[in-house]
Amino acid sequence: MALLLALACLPVLAADTGERTVLVMGDSLSAAYGLAPREGWVALLAEKLRSERPGWSVANASISGETTAGGASRIASELARHSPEVVVIELGANDGLRGLDLAQTHGNLERMIRASNEAGARVLLVGMRLPPNYGPQYTEGFERNFVELAQAHQAALLPFLLEPIALDRDAFQADNLHPVAEAQPKLRDHVWPALLPLLD
Repeated sequence: MALLLALACLPVLAADTGERTVLVMGDSLSAAYGLAPREGWVALLAEKLRSERPGWSVANASISGETTAGGASRIASELARHSPEVVVIELGANDGLRGLDLAQTHGNLERMIRASNEAGARVLLVGMRLPPNYGPQYTEGFERNFVELAQAHQAALLPFLLEPIALDRDAFQADNLHPVAEAQPKLRDHVWPALLPLLD
């Protein structure tokens, strides 16, 4: 299975002075891989925030190919750069696809959550699921990481980003990993109810 390897980072979507910021730390699923940046669910979320929650902006610090280790190494600088009120952490898929140690993934995500909380930001942890060919022990442990971390740190949890489209082959690009542009509004609408309580 192809890995999520491109290394281009999306630009900040909005960071006007005086606005409260949602910082998205993700991988290619949040970096609009294979699409124009404006077509990705994060850009669509920024548009929705501007229309429905004036005063909020989105900073997209997602990088295609990012692992939790990469996110953990960048979180302090991104927090300092954007001073977010909310941090959305959508990382772990690349760890899982590479079969990385689950405890390592857990520790990296925990570091990101703690750093966000210490900076005064609320956290939405966005989970992922793996194909069954990785075996039940690994796939169940992978999913359990997100649940346990959310519970331990009282973070909001969206268990599976791709849930609305996971069974629809037409919703994915040729690699069968990255959603097409037409599927991105469904991802935005899936994230929105989990994010909304953190904006009050």
